[in-house]
Amino acid sequence: MQEPFSLLITQEPVFKTIVETYGLPTIPQRPEGFETLVLLILEQQVSIDSAKATFLRIKEIAKPFSPEMVMQLNDEQLKAVGVSRQKISYIKALAAALLSKELVLEELSSLSAEVVREKLIKIKGIGHWTIDIYLMFSLKAPDLLPLGDIAVVNTFKELFNLHDKEQMEQRAQLWKPHRSFATYLLWHHYLCKRNRKVVYNP
Repeated sequence: MQEPFSLLITQEPVFKTIVETYGLPTIPQRPEGFETLVLLILEQQVSIDSAKATFLRIKEIAKPFSPEMVMQLNDEQLKAVGVSRQKISYIKALAAALLSKELVLEELSSLSAEVVREKLIKIKGIGHWTIDIYLMFSLKAPDLLPLGDIAVVNTFKELFNLHDKEQMEQRAQLWKPHRSFATYLLWHHYLCKRNRKVVYNP
């Protein structure tokens, strides 16, 4: 896992400075499966801590936590533990797709990132940011640049003085086939500079 970082540090002075200042990043990991995707849906447009708290409250009322149990909960029960009406529909769409076998999560690890994206994007409420994070953290995809992530975009602006996503994409072409690792370096800078530490799993 160190080799991609070594290559990126050699070719990109900004990354060398990040590592000299803050050390190497830890590669974020999340387990594959339904729980992680539900948590990612909850994390959309809210803080990780807030999403985690809501997720733990859902797990208290859905035991054992599974698509079947989630489908048995009515909307009022989910609203009572802090899930918005919109995200209730997203979580139930995911659960329904799993129960109908429209989506089989166990097969995703054997598929290309492109095919995984094609399958997940069909599920209501799962967009490109959610797919990027699942691919990177759960499926270990090595070459993704999640420009739907505000921390990545803001760090690009700060470190490279690039303000257009097309320019960011062009710059990141230099980092292929290790753009996920470049992203871990950008997140590392973002969090360390703000003295923040993120624990992704509840």
